[in-house]
Amino acid sequence: MKILVTLQNNDIAPRFDLATEVLIAKIVRGRISGEPRTVLLPGPGSDELCSLIIREEASLVICGGIEESHFQYLVWKKIEVIDRVIGPALQAIALAMAKQLRPGSIVRLVTEGRAPS
Repeated sequence: MKILVTLQNNDIAPRFDLATEVLIAKIVRGRISGEPRTVLLPGPGSDELCSLIIREEASLVICGGIEESHFQYLVWKKIEVIDRVIGPALQAIALAMAKQLRPGSIVRLVTEGRAPS
């Protein structure tokens, strides 16, 4: 399984069509395999991003706002989309792996030794 997250710095990009980089994590037996990789995009654009998602064979996309037509296209391609997510990308991936990430989630940064608030 591959999870692809649209990025702005280390956080989820607020809009799918304005993302200029993505984070791709390969999940094997419920854990991230290796180091997640960042892919810089040549520029913002939904069609190019959808093409990358298909080429990378991502099975889950985590993003902020996404136009309905692109959302429906990815779902038609059998790719799960969790949209309207705000917060740090790595924590969102961890929640998705635990099946706890939902559309519209606000993800908080969790630091070691502290319980989430």
